[in-house]
Amino acid sequence: MQFLPKTIPEIQPEIIPVKESSPELVTFDVGGMKCAGCAKAVERQLMQYSGVISACVNLAVEVATVECQPGAVDAQALAKKLTDNGFPSQFRLGENQQEAEAATIERRGQEIRQQIKQLTIALILIILSGLGHVLGTKAPILSNIWFHWGLATLALLLPGRPIIVDGCRSLWRNAPNMNTLVALGAVTAYTASNAALLFPRMGWECFFDEPVMLLGFILLGKTLEQQARRRAASALQALIALQPAKARLVDFKLPSLDLRSEQLPLNSTSEVYDPQYIEIPADRVRVGEWLQVLPGEKIPVDGEICEGKTTIDESMLTGESMPVLKQPGDTVAAGTINKSGAVVMRATRTGKETTVAQMVALVQAAQTRKAPIQNLADTVAGYFVYGVMAISVLTFLFWYFAGTHIWPSVLLGHGAMDMGHGAMNMGNELPIIHYQSPLLLSLKLAIAVLVIACPCALGLATPTAILVGSGIGAERGLLIRGGDVLERVHQLDTVVFDKTGTLTTGNLTLTDYLPIFQNSELDLNSEINVANTQDVCSTIDGVSGNRQDACSTIDGVSGDKQDVCSTINGLSGNRQDACSTIDGVSGRVDSKLLQIAAAVERGACHPIAAAILREAQQQGLPLLAAEDFCTEPGFGVSALVESRRVFAGNAEWMKEQGVAVATELSGSLQGKTAVYVASEGVLLGVIGLKDTLRPDAKAAVERLRGMGLRVMMLTGDTASAAAATAQQLDLTAADVLAEVRPEGKARAIATLQAQGCKVAVVGDGINDAPALAQADVGIGLHCGTDVAVETAQIVLMRNALMDVVESIELGRATFNKIRQNLFWAFGYNTLGIPVAAGILLPATGILLSPAAAGAFMAFSSVSVVTNSLFLRRGFRA
Repeated sequence: MQFLPKTIPEIQPEIIPVKESSPELVTFDVGGMKCAGCAKAVERQLMQYSGVISACVNLAVEVATVECQPGAVDAQALAKKLTDNGFPSQFRLGENQQEAEAATIERRGQEIRQQIKQLTIALILIILSGLGHVLGTKAPILSNIWFHWGLATLALLLPGRPIIVDGCRSLWRNAPNMNTLVALGAVTAYTASNAALLFPRMGWECFFDEPVMLLGFILLGKTLEQQARRRAASALQALIALQPAKARLVDFKLPSLDLRSEQLPLNSTSEVYDPQYIEIPADRVRVGEWLQVLPGEKIPVDGEICEGKTTIDESMLTGESMPVLKQPGDTVAAGTINKSGAVVMRATRTGKETTVAQMVALVQAAQTRKAPIQNLADTVAGYFVYGVMAISVLTFLFWYFAGTHIWPSVLLGHGAMDMGHGAMNMGNELPIIHYQSPLLLSLKLAIAVLVIACPCALGLATPTAILVGSGIGAERGLLIRGGDVLERVHQLDTVVFDKTGTLTTGNLTLTDYLPIFQNSELDLNSEINVANTQDVCSTIDGVSGNRQDACSTIDGVSGDKQDVCSTINGLSGNRQDACSTIDGVSGRVDSKLLQIAAAVERGACHPIAAAILREAQQQGLPLLAAEDFCTEPGFGVSALVESRRVFAGNAEWMKEQGVAVATELSGSLQGKTAVYVASEGVLLGVIGLKDTLRPDAKAAVERLRGMGLRVMMLTGDTASAAAATAQQLDLTAADVLAEVRPEGKARAIATLQAQGCKVAVVGDGINDAPALAQADVGIGLHCGTDVAVETAQIVLMRNALMDVVESIELGRATFNKIRQNLFWAFGYNTLGIPVAAGILLPATGILLSPAAAGAFMAFSSVSVVTNSLFLRRGFRA
């Protein structure tokens, strides 16, 4: 039998190592990051600061999370260091999430507006440049070489200026990024074209159109990428927006107004409307204060309904569209919407402790945690720009000194994908020249290598997928703590469920009383000892009024045959009266047993304790005085009742206390949870309880099996009770682990892991916390204890077992997107750079101009973000 302890039991250190002191987490908003190389540079600078243990930078949301020794890091100084090194940073205080997020949204909005402005100028320049080729001699001004020089100059000075300045600064700080590559390519093309223009005898061609189109495509790609990233972050922004700004503080002692009061506001029909209130910011509400919420308003903080009845829309937290009825005593969560009636509530959790605030914190943390698969991309990104610049130099040297001599034909004509328009001369027309100098060809290939390389795709592959995946999860009430969790979800092959409160409802009901008050001073003058009233009545049924047979049979059942038989004699064979009389006599014994058990179980917070206490309350039994409660995890509870130590627990614990439990007694409670009650070595009785399966338990188990996962059940309950539940779920004996203590649960999971299994544990109680922590992925139900929720890597807000299935499906789908993005990012650069370097030029004549290379680079990062957004297609409501 499984009992819930008050505190987490000690766990073996070899299973779950415990840190002596928790590190401090500091979060920064970091600007100025253009690609994965920038993110790596920021991480490197953070790690150089004394006291920093680890640093994680997310390019998609522009956030850095630093794990440091407590009190060892000055956050403001660290932010200043990043700012001085070219990455404007601000320490995130986290006091008001709405204000902080609003500031971030405004900043990003300004960046997008600025990019659109720059893009508009670039597109105008591209159109003017293209018209010169389309119209030719029909528009002498547009085809003039000096006109195109002016367009290129404007492109570099206006829309290209921020890119060039940032690229040069990054190179100067020894942290080159994507802007460095683009700036090198654009400036080199512009410089070479100027040389050709000023010294026509060299025979070089001018390609002033290249920097114009290159910068235009880059800006277009950046703008689309920013828009896509904003869409990816929309779920978190919507979640933060759920937090109400105002609360209506009232004095609950004031008399409520009548329905017919003229002071009621329009559309108000509630008798709990009170005009005497004070509006205060929601984050200033204190625990215990009374708040009024009218129809259509958001619940300001977590609390409990005190007066009124209404329905609450909780879809923004749980994903469940149907409103939930709330009455006095029911709990409500901040951010949910009051749909029908005005209510008065009492605040129970405020500020950062509210459910929606914790959800926001979880999602924000998830979006800054990387998947281990990203480590390879981060390692490559750290050296990527240097590598690309080296390849560009080698490309130039190869083609200038060797390539054009080995394949002289490459100097004749333009390749199929060359977007250049031939040499520009000093005249008004743009004649096509079919010969290129080795120097110009080598230079164009080197520039193409610079601008086709895309470190952005590497940096955005993982965070954008996690951003979208965590957002989808938040909308559906599935909180996944980070990319590392997603990777482990993808590797799972075994799912282990706790039984009580997870597979079952946790609402146990009493089904049997078997009092055995033999030689016990706690009997308190019981009038009769009845082993099982059901057996007596069934016997009377069988003898059909034959008193002698009934009485002789009762000898073996009852401890006091004379009293029962005399009663039956007086009733003249009336079976119903006899049974009801026996029930009444034995009921006093049952009540006494229930009273003793309830007194002991009052010191526990387990579903078993709740069921026994609830039954005692329903019968109106006064609780006996008890003290000195002691909980033995996985065994039971003990207490001093009327100065005598009483134990309530499972059969194993009874044996440890020297109390004999007959085998046939245990057999009579087959398939049920048995609570044995004993005192001073004497068994006082046993109580049978039964739990029911959750409605979606079997469907969830079948779905998980259909996904190729092994499903197991782990419980501290008796083997018979576990077997009864397993039979309903079609689980085999090998998939059931029963009578396992809390610390034994962690060892059981460790054993499965030692066999090579990747294990997820689903639980809700304190005694599940060790197993949740030991598992590769812990999945906690939000209705469970805070310890279980904090330990779990995935939290299910709706407490529906089908959400276990959906969370694993979402984890798998998100991780698949990460792999697709990384495959594209690496594949694009692996294939694109050689093509830009001219590997296809000798055989096919394909030559990528700098402008074409820039277009490919711009849209590669857009494709990664767009592919992540496609994740929503598989998870539409």
